[in-house]
Amino acid sequence: MVNDKFFLSLALKEAWKYQGLTYPNPPVGAVITDKNNQIISIAAHKKQGLPHAELECVKKAYLHLTNDKKINSIKDANVLHAYLLKKHNNIFNDCKIYVTLEPCNHQGSTPPCSLLLSSVHFKEVIVGSTERNKIAKGGIETLRNHNIKVTTKCLEKECDMLIEPFLKWQKDRFIFFKIAQNLNGTYNTGTISSNKSREFTHKLREKIDLLVIGGNTVRMDRPTLDSRMVGTKAPDVLIYSKQKEFDKTISLFNIKNRKVFIEDNLELIKKYNYIMIEGGNNMLKATKHLVDWYLFFIAPNIKKGDTLDIDLKLKNIHCNPIDKDLMCWLRHSYLD
Repeated sequence: MVNDKFFLSLALKEAWKYQGLTYPNPPVGAVITDKNNQIISIAAHKKQGLPHAELECVKKAYLHLTNDKKINSIKDANVLHAYLLKKHNNIFNDCKIYVTLEPCNHQGSTPPCSLLLSSVHFKEVIVGSTERNKIAKGGIETLRNHNIKVTTKCLEKECDMLIEPFLKWQKDRFIFFKIAQNLNGTYNTGTISSNKSREFTHKLREKIDLLVIGGNTVRMDRPTLDSRMVGTKAPDVLIYSKQKEFDKTISLFNIKNRKVFIEDNLELIKKYNYIMIEGGNNMLKATKHLVDWYLFFIAPNIKKGDTLDIDLKLKNIHCNPIDKDLMCWLRHSYLD
């Protein structure tokens, strides 16, 4: 018996690797199986401007089934979409595709994924979350209108959790708190995370609108708070501090196309959609009523230093290894 939940869980696992990086788009994962229920491709949407999960997954499956390496040279999503519609030759008729979110049904920067899946005619499409966006919804109906079997609400709760940040930043704002710790819980011991973990943080900084940090951290660490490991965009910075005087030679003040605010309150957050907070005990206590999710990087080291001195009941949402570290997304347990 085919276990749809198993295959969709693999799509979820792939999508979680890019949580927070797809802004303003949702994170989405996809898996394709052949007539023998063997996996032939796994993919996820990685960031805005790149192919959606379904298109990338179909591309990988097409290459697997045809060995047509020409497809690897196609970088533009619209061109890739057109190529697959022309060349598929009904090779997907006995295949199933598992998608964490209902395929989009509108023309954006790429053609609708519902059109792709219906045109190459999959045997069945298994969907986790249904689309809430009025512009993008309708993919399930389009697929069924093309006589394609669609199974819905598979691992729906887990798939809904995956897109919770997307739903929040679309409606209002999404705020998460990022912190790195050693195995024994200490957090102010210099560089803690691996290069891969720090690269992921820089990728997040490239996406967020605003980064919030405490004044003491700025004075002591003299940080840059940019995305230099992966890109060039740097978010605006809100320094939360009662004292307004800072050494303006600190590098964070000297980044082009960035606004730096120094405030004794957090009201400015309301003007932004996607916010990351970095800090320790003081920032955790000051922002716990604002934070939606927490992102912990846990390194396999034991070092002397301060540990967190705050009561927070959190629920683990998803953890995955990133190089030598463990990256965990959590949220307040009272929300469940």
